[in-house]
Amino acid sequence: MLFMLIVKASPSSEGGKRPSTELMDAMSTYNEELMEAGVRVMAKGLHPSSNGIRLSYVKPGEKPLMTEGPFANPKEVISGFILIDVESREEAIKWAMQMPDPIGNGEGEVELRQVFGGEDAR
Repeated sequence: MLFMLIVKASPSSEGGKRPSTELMDAMSTYNEELMEAGVRVMAKGLHPSSNGIRLSYVKPGEKPLMTEGPFANPKEVISGFILIDVESREEAIKWAMQMPDPIGNGEGEVELRQVFGGEDAR
């Protein structure tokens, strides 16, 4: 079963502030544990939304409205993700609960979501 751990942005990450060395080390250790367990499919961080665009489909059949970042509410922006392939929802939750605060300073927020079509990925 595929699950995505979606790391929400924060004012720090949107401001381009890089994580501390300690947090980078903790995240590296976490990613190594995921790889050693054979569950990590992919993990990537994203640039701040100031480098992004948002497409809004306002009217059916018409071209989308394009808005350049940055976007107003950091909690509505994704700053990174980890895709894992596990046996169950419970296992996905176990791995999610082991993730260090991905932003640091108590600003981190992670959303765990199952991927459609990933039920039999193994």
